[in-house]
Amino acid sequence: MPDWLTPEEWQALSLSLKVSFWATVVSLPPGVAVAQALARGRFPGHGLLNGLVHLPLILPPVVTGYLLLLTFGRQGWLGSALWDWFGFTFAFRWTGAALAAAVMAFPLLVRAIRLALEAVDPKLEQAAATLGASRVVVFLTVTLPLILPGVIAGAVLAFAKAMGEFGATITFVANIPGETQTLPTAIYAFLQLPGGDAAALRLVAISVALAMGALVVSEWLSRRVAARIAGK
Repeated sequence: MPDWLTPEEWQALSLSLKVSFWATVVSLPPGVAVAQALARGRFPGHGLLNGLVHLPLILPPVVTGYLLLLTFGRQGWLGSALWDWFGFTFAFRWTGAALAAAVMAFPLLVRAIRLALEAVDPKLEQAAATLGASRVVVFLTVTLPLILPGVIAGAVLAFAKAMGEFGATITFVANIPGETQTLPTAIYAFLQLPGGDAAALRLVAISVALAMGALVVSEWLSRRVAARIAGK
């Protein structure tokens, strides 16, 4: 633990990294699938799916958190089933914080991947298909390498968004030190305490550094992957 951070501050930082990592990792497969459906699919309900995906960007985060509580809380229609069948609940646990962060970051992830998919020339995929490759093989060998910069950019943006998530998290899982207290909720808690400004300022500086670092890494990785693909 760094000497310039108190145990409480380090706990909030490490939990934020953990929550953001799992929120991003778990979101990636469905994010790619949904982006593929929105970019290439033509089916009834396309507009509805697009609206649902982007709804967390429009709704107040507190509303999203409350809807998560109604759905995944101990008394929620899905949360009660999880508790009765598996003895597991998202509410007021770090896994719930990861779920809230994933939901709030999902639109950014999908949008970045969708834009990358729409930039791919469909003729390249059609050419591979005419050679007898299945859809899965075409996606893995042709489409995925071409959209990799978009996937990386979307993943990093989702990670950064998850690191900064506040409203949905505090509504769904509260602000429990050591269990659900992430960087944003820790900053909020320190600002409510007399003399907590210094701790809040340290965490704010860390948040800014992590956000800027995520953007720089995203840009660097995207350029490297794009240059490698162009050189093939």
